[in-house]
Amino acid sequence: MTRVPTFKELFQGSRKSAVHLEMRDAYMKSDPAYIDWEGGAHLDPAARWSDWLVLVSEAVGRGVDVRRARIVSEPVSKYIRFEHEVTDGLNIAAGEQVRWLPRKRAAGIALPANDFWLFDGTTLLVNHFDGEGEMLASSISDDPQEIQLCASAFEAAWERGIPHADYRLA
Repeated sequence: MTRVPTFKELFQGSRKSAVHLEMRDAYMKSDPAYIDWEGGAHLDPAARWSDWLVLVSEAVGRGVDVRRARIVSEPVSKYIRFEHEVTDGLNIAAGEQVRWLPRKRAAGIALPANDFWLFDGTTLLVNHFDGEGEMLASSISDDPQEIQLCASAFEAAWERGIPHADYRLA
């Protein structure tokens, strides 16, 4: 039986690209960081998510193009406000490029049913969440049709998306 690589191994093994498409309006509301933010705490991304900052900055340092596209409903949810607030200190600081796509501008894009990461255009990591946004599991695919759908969906969302620095919450 072949061992399935971990997310960290997939990220560390990427050589050209790591792209992520997010399509939910809330994730992991049980996350202590979200709970703290919701309670009014100021979050220090460098302290709270140091492992992520290192993982991404190392990938970017070796030439990996790390991009994240977020499809969001407007007006945005409280959770999306949280994500937007921490994006500069977390994602952008690590070297990710982030774009926001209002859901109304996503009409006409063939989207997969689940969020995903696509590494080097060859390995697809699909994230599965429950109805409340809690992570259930991930699965890996190297199916060319699934990869093509996800790559196409990501690029279409990226093309229509608004760079983080220019996106204003609605």
